[in-house]
Amino acid sequence: MSFEELSHTADVRIRVRAPTLDMLFADAFAALMETIFGKDRKGGCRKDLHIEAADTETLLMDFLSEVLFVCEVEGLVFSSASVTIDGKSLAAVLDGEPFDRVRHSEGTEVKGISYSGLAVTRDENGYMLDILFDV
Repeated sequence: MSFEELSHTADVRIRVRAPTLDMLFADAFAALMETIFGKDRKGGCRKDLHIEAADTETLLMDFLSEVLFVCEVEGLVFSSASVTIDGKSLAAVLDGEPFDRVRHSEGTEVKGISYSGLAVTRDENGYMLDILFDV
């Protein structure tokens, strides 16, 4: 997992680096979960997601937004994601547990994922992503 929080005046800005696009999406997911719930997250409850979008950035936005929705509506906290991207389609298997107010309150509430400053780039080392979580 390779992500870091960058300085931002009002929201949470994250930079993610990964050798593959699948891993980039999984690490962006991990950054989102750690931002919201802290590090004490376990598995045991599986959730499958399938998403299609017009381009990579929209696929990422739709994926992370769907994860936020599932966390809120179903009361789940995820510890890991196995992500497979095939062109404009994404399949993810999320592993998590029910929300526990005592263990999962270390983070910051994320209201949404912002298109502002969103950039997915690729070079000889793999992929890099800058993303903003609206808090």
